[in-house]
Amino acid sequence: MKLLVTGGGGFIGSNLANLLVKKGYEIRILDNFSTGYRKNLLNFDMEIIDGDVRDKECVNKAMNGVEIVFHLAAHIGNVKSLNNPYEDSEINVLGTINILEAARKGVKKIVYSSSAAIFGELLTMPIDENHLQNPDSPYGVSKLSAEKQMLCFAKLYDMTVVCLRYFNVYGVHQRYDAYGNVIPIFANRLFSGKPLIIYGGGEQTRDFVNVKDVAKANFLASQKAEKSGVYNVGSGTNITVNYLAQIVQESSGISTAIQYEAPRKGEVKHCKADITKIKNELGFEPDADIKTGLKEYFDWYKKDIQEK
Repeated sequence: MKLLVTGGGGFIGSNLANLLVKKGYEIRILDNFSTGYRKNLLNFDMEIIDGDVRDKECVNKAMNGVEIVFHLAAHIGNVKSLNNPYEDSEINVLGTINILEAARKGVKKIVYSSSAAIFGELLTMPIDENHLQNPDSPYGVSKLSAEKQMLCFAKLYDMTVVCLRYFNVYGVHQRYDAYGNVIPIFANRLFSGKPLIIYGGGEQTRDFVNVKDVAKANFLASQKAEKSGVYNVGSGTNITVNYLAQIVQESSGISTAIQYEAPRKGEVKHCKADITKIKNELGFEPDADIKTGLKEYFDWYKKDIQEK
């Protein structure tokens, strides 16, 4: 069975691709490597197509002979989308439609990487899949739009679509990006001898889920989901950013000052996933506690920056 992973050179995509290869599947990667890294895939035998999901011809080529698609290629980040809303929609919405148009000619299942950013500010905690979807950023809007396109195509054509709504993913292969997740940003500042910057009072909460668990959720969705639908993918727990600042210093072995700045636009105050549905229907159980996951991440991070 041939599987396609779009964005397979990226942080989450490469962890998923590596998992699938270990399980014996034939893998094809579609990635323009604008944010992904070829070295994430060097230790595994897989076909790589260098291309962009906005390129219809390239997408059609990548889809040839594929039975299952994992669609992860995306313009990622709430703050990043505020600065580049056009590009955000081009990649996340139009690129997804290209995937769907090519896939409907023979693909049996698509597992789509959505985001908790579709919810916006939470009205209830923990948040389940039926929570009001009122995104606070262009990124959240584009991911919600793409998710709706996915579910629409599933109704119109003979294929199953599973949308996975990721909460705050962290782990191996996650490199520094000024627009990205707080954990690699903290790592970059720690190893550069700079203070950690916390926006707001630091009592905002996040549900951090290890990328290994996210890869596992994708695999389970591809194997066990019998009908189209949506699932939260998180740890089912949350911690404050202030506590995160404490444990990243413990896990990295580096102590530094903490600097507080004004809150940023487009960011929610609190976040915690209800993962009951994915547990009950797909058998998903997050494995790694955050302290163990952070230790593994910092071990990888130190090696990665030494190789640059």
